[in-house]
Amino acid sequence: MRPLVLIIEDQEALVTMLRYNLEGAGFRVNTASDGEEALVVAAEEVPDLILLDWMLPLMSGIEVCRQLRSKPDTKRVPIIMLTARGEESDKLRGLDSGCDDYMTKPFSPAELIARINAVLRRSKPELSSEMLAFEDLAMDLAAHRVRRSGHDVHLGPTEFRLLRHLMQNPGRVFTREQLLDSVWGRDVYVEPRTVDVHIRRLRKALNQNGSEDLIRTVRSAGYSLDRPGP
Repeated sequence: MRPLVLIIEDQEALVTMLRYNLEGAGFRVNTASDGEEALVVAAEEVPDLILLDWMLPLMSGIEVCRQLRSKPDTKRVPIIMLTARGEESDKLRGLDSGCDDYMTKPFSPAELIARINAVLRRSKPELSSEMLAFEDLAMDLAAHRVRRSGHDVHLGPTEFRLLRHLMQNPGRVFTREQLLDSVWGRDVYVEPRTVDVHIRRLRKALNQNGSEDLIRTVRSAGYSLDRPGP
């Protein structure tokens, strides 16, 4: 089961951006647009992590955090507070209210996802160490198994390592040289064009049931794992 993130935020555009990036990184997403709704949603399905805006309608993020910490089911759920308030005193107040981390708007989605993974590694290491997911693609690192839309995908060792690297960095474009260093290792000499051969083999394995291609070729740049285009 992919980790569930609850976004508590009243800015619709920001919620859309967060959902897109979190789902692309392998998370499930629930949302709430005010403090009262947040408490109801969190009680209905306890999330693995909460992204909490400070300035919310009906109830401040600080009060939401305090109430979540007072309830048995959510008292240990990691909370990252998102806010435009960047003063040190505000940060300390947020941390004192019970949140685990604090990010000031605007922030980069990549940094936020890195913070989420770091918090999950500390609080729920079982969620971050064994499974990778992107769209309908799932990789079980412990079992060395890949599935797409519920069907097994059979990969050779090199294609498995290549896909693992791409799934650990969704949306990021890697040059052939970067992939050679990360997947084959710096001490192994391999022609850069070898990457193209393994990308073709990986695509063939992933798309054998007519699925959309998740590997994007960026002309004169390299490859990335990305959502299919329109």
